[in-house]
Amino acid sequence: MAKKLIVGSTNPVKVNAAKATLASFYPNEDIICEGVSAPSDVPDQPMNSADTRAGAINRVNWCKHHFQADFYMAMEGGVDVFEDGPATFAYVVIDNGEYQSVGRSANLPLPTQAWQGLLNGEELGPLMDKLFNTENIKHKGGAIGLLTNGRATRESTYTLALTLAMAPFLHAHRYR
Repeated sequence: MAKKLIVGSTNPVKVNAAKATLASFYPNEDIICEGVSAPSDVPDQPMNSADTRAGAINRVNWCKHHFQADFYMAMEGGVDVFEDGPATFAYVVIDNGEYQSVGRSANLPLPTQAWQGLLNGEELGPLMDKLFNTENIKHKGGAIGLLTNGRATRESTYTLALTLAMAPFLHAHRYR
């Protein structure tokens, strides 16, 4: 058997996280995974929770409208100011055509210098590249990898958030 998965991004970090998550729940099935360029319909750098959540949902809904699959997944990274200061996080959405589950990652506190750059219109990935002298970090460990000295990565954070968002599919009778 095989499960078809459409991911609302071509970013290899997001595609790998989605495929690894689904494969962990269906170890005896082939996961046919395709990353597609799905529009978020929010700014490239969402600056609040509402836009970040909407971006992930918009990507999944676009995928459902344009592709046939067993599962659709999307992730949207964003930033916001919380009670304890500015942070980056991601919303994740999983849909199987019948049910949609929305989840969120943990917050990663942002340094003041990074937050100021974001307020000046920069996007987090390129901004972190500039601050840490890296190249294309958003397709690698992300700000998470840089700020945790590699203890966590963008992919591991997406994988955990997606794993938690799978709960309603594993125990559908308890969620519906």
